[in-house]
Amino acid sequence: MTLEPHYDDDCVFCKILKGDIPSYTVYEDNIVKAFLDISQGTTGHTLVIPKTHVQDIFAYDEDLAAAVFTRIPKIARAIKAADPTILGMNIVNNNGEVAYQSVLHSHFHLIPRYTDHDDFKMIFKDNAANFTPASYGVIQAKIKEQLED
Repeated sequence: MTLEPHYDDDCVFCKILKGDIPSYTVYEDNIVKAFLDISQGTTGHTLVIPKTHVQDIFAYDEDLAAAVFTRIPKIARAIKAADPTILGMNIVNNNGEVAYQSVLHSHFHLIPRYTDHDDFKMIFKDNAANFTPASYGVIQAKIKEQLED
């Protein structure tokens, strides 16, 4: 598969793809570009982006999703192999500003983890006490209804 490139002139990641802004590329092919996140949340923090402008996961079709997602494990393994002190990795994809997406070009953060005290945190609050079996069933039904073809 080769993507037909589409760029947004106001997008910082599209500017990186076009070579207008330099990056520290660690992997690139005809589908994705992977480069070091300039913030380096932890050492080796890498972004993987499709080589065409797509705002978020909601704009992916099946082909793009398959093409991008199949490359992520290869890049993740390379990051981990590059440093034997990496013990794990968070792979994060934020969609929409409310979900902390700061660049509106789809991207995946590959964040190496060295210790549970490395200044990277994700907090999942337990809200189970706010739900009943009936309320879970309502949520389940609404989502399943949208999946029916």
